[in-house]
Amino acid sequence: MKMTKGSEVFMFRHVIRVAGALASALAFSWSASVALAQEAYPDKPVRIVVPFTPGTGIDILARTLGQKLGEDWKQAVVVENRPGASGNIGTEAVAKSAPDGYTLLMTAATIVQNRGLFVSIPYDPIKDFAPVAPLAIGQLALVVNPAVKAKTVKEFIALAKANPGALTYGSPGNGTPHHLAMELFKSKTGIVLLHVPYKGTAGATQDLLGGQINAMFLPVHVALPLVAAGKLTMLAAGGTKRSAVTPDVPSLAEATGVRDIDIDIWYGLYTPARTPPAIIGKLNASINKLLTSAEVSDTLQKQGLVPTGGTPEQLGEMTRTDLERWAKVVQDAKIQPD
Repeated sequence: MKMTKGSEVFMFRHVIRVAGALASALAFSWSASVALAQEAYPDKPVRIVVPFTPGTGIDILARTLGQKLGEDWKQAVVVENRPGASGNIGTEAVAKSAPDGYTLLMTAATIVQNRGLFVSIPYDPIKDFAPVAPLAIGQLALVVNPAVKAKTVKEFIALAKANPGALTYGSPGNGTPHHLAMELFKSKTGIVLLHVPYKGTAGATQDLLGGQINAMFLPVHVALPLVAAGKLTMLAAGGTKRSAVTPDVPSLAEATGVRDIDIDIWYGLYTPARTPPAIIGKLNASINKLLTSAEVSDTLQKQGLVPTGGTPEQLGEMTRTDLERWAKVVQDAKIQPD
């Protein structure tokens, strides 16, 4: 039977309506499945990648929080160390992981510092990651050998200016946070110091104690017992804020009169980009809850870490601003990584 023009139009419209209804049903079903999956998250083991070796501050942070997250979620949380290339290997692995909340990156400010240090890195700190939460701050102390004729930061600056290039400082290696911190200090105060890079903190600290080098930035909790024993002199502790464990020692900002001199190391939690907001929200809530726990706080502070917590937006802002800030320090000082 030949269809009339009117019946053809009717049939066409009917097909369109059926297809539209089917598409809507499929979309609703998919949305419902996604929502259900996010509500059930996590329903399988979660992996936290730490791009540094076991025993480091970030590793201890990951294992402390990972254990507590596992207890709260009643789900296994596995910490996987993927060191190498100043953290780039483990960071790249997470960037290329599925954005489903089951592979997380717990790292330090090196995620942004490396962008300025290396000619190229296999990830973009902004585009390839979704920030979850800032976790903690590792405060650094400016310490000198007692033979150095300076008991305050201002005296140290005056001594350095009177003897350009004569004073030396050590670091665990080129491009390390300790190295960048001293270069920032130098640029803000206009002093000239000679950098002596080492292969790790132990050798540098030993030579500082022996007087082979004059100064260094050390984590506050590492420096404190050496200062108490009279083996080192602490001139400042903390970048923009005083350290709670050394309340009588000024922060570097106080001691120099320079506000923009934040040399402390921050730690944060990221997921691969495009991770659903609901999963990021659940992760953020769980992390912030743990960081207010007295037990977790005490464990971290024994490692020299000050719990912070916060929003994804705060970590995102830290990532963006520090990306620019440290890139300028690296460029101005012409730093090359080891």
